[in-house]
Amino acid sequence: MLRIGEGWDLHQLTEGRALMLGGIEIPSSKGEVAHSDGDVLLHAVIDSILGACADGDIGSHFPDTDPIYKDCKSIELLKRVVATHPFTLCNIDCTITLQSPHLRPFIESIRVSLSQALGAQDNQVSIKAKTSEHLGPVGEGKAIEARAVILIEV
Repeated sequence: MLRIGEGWDLHQLTEGRALMLGGIEIPSSKGEVAHSDGDVLLHAVIDSILGACADGDIGSHFPDTDPIYKDCKSIELLKRVVATHPFTLCNIDCTITLQSPHLRPFIESIRVSLSQALGAQDNQVSIKAKTSEHLGPVGEGKAIEARAVILIEV
């Protein structure tokens, strides 16, 4: 059976935190405000998988009230979800929206990291980066947003 899942995440940005995307640290003066490492891309991917499996969302599996997840690496959370939710990936399409820094130099590294975590071929994983044209909190440099749409077979 084919299943589609959609994931979305938004985090405030602040000075003094690492900017994590797809398990890769991106050079930046600001990073995500979060209980975990705040990797918005991986949080959206996790939600897309859980949605396709009709199994809640990231907060129901990894609550930000649990101290065990304080500063945890989101790539490890993704690997846990992949291990506990058997599926065959058809493809995943992701969009990161961030005003600055520009992500083009990092897209391939992010794609490879995500492909490896999913156990996927590179051609099954798409990563796109956008700005929000200086509109809203993302465009003002106050936030980062990510979306993921996944097609799986279960």
